[in-house]
Amino acid sequence: MIALEFIRQSMSSDSGAPAGCAMPQELQLSGLPSIRLGINIDHVATLRNARGGRHPDPVHAAEVAIAAGADSITAHLREDRRHIRDDDIERLMERLSKPLNLEMAATREMIDIAVATRPHAACLVPEKREERTTEGGLDVVEHKKELADAVGELTAAGIRVSLFIASDEHQIEAAAAIGAPAIEIHTGAWCDAVTAGEGAPGAVEFARIAAGAEYARRLGLEVHAGHGLDYLTAETIAALPQVVELNIGHFLIGDALTIGLGGAVERMLAAMRRGRAMAKAIA
Repeated sequence: MIALEFIRQSMSSDSGAPAGCAMPQELQLSGLPSIRLGINIDHVATLRNARGGRHPDPVHAAEVAIAAGADSITAHLREDRRHIRDDDIERLMERLSKPLNLEMAATREMIDIAVATRPHAACLVPEKREERTTEGGLDVVEHKKELADAVGELTAAGIRVSLFIASDEHQIEAAAAIGAPAIEIHTGAWCDAVTAGEGAPGAVEFARIAAGAEYARRLGLEVHAGHGLDYLTAETIAALPQVVELNIGHFLIGDALTIGLGGAVERMLAAMRRGRAMAKAIA
């Protein structure tokens, strides 16, 4: 019930949410679309690379996650190859029984790799060499032309493209304008506020995510979400019916150290199912 109460507080009139962030009407519907779980295996590769060799193997971790119920696997092939490597992508394509979502910067090198590899999906993300993890969303407004070219080339290769962006009306509009079929909303600021126990900022951030998800859906975009999600925040955001996919990595790989990756994936799926069910109870 914690997630349900958080949603109610986040969307209440005195939560401090921006104008236009009222509870979407769809939250009151009983018929909800299903929600998928994508598992990011980057940090299995991080652990492997810390010592060298082939153990732990991110491809084997992907297979374990799929066996536990994951709907897809996400892997970020970064320019500096700090975790996932080219041969990991090749082996994932050979062995996976579920779709591969390739996270990538919209660079010439990465576009060529994606076109040659043909993963099911590609999520375009910003990338800075000095960052520990992806720190923010793409600025689609500022880089509209080059992102439009990347979306067009990847789409022509049969790859479904999503753009990793903040829940901002202008960015969402730009994503729709360049022909991206999907967006992934950056949930990091909201998750950080929840973790820190910052109720008011968390309410504002959640209201922004909810409003952006509804706006994107009205523009015809498929809506995904990810970054910083744990069991509680995944349960909460799963109550937004516009969101049809969550991509989660670091938290689950960390929890896998104590309960195993299969157990962590199963626990996450249970949290997401609870969140979907809660949507029916929101007045």
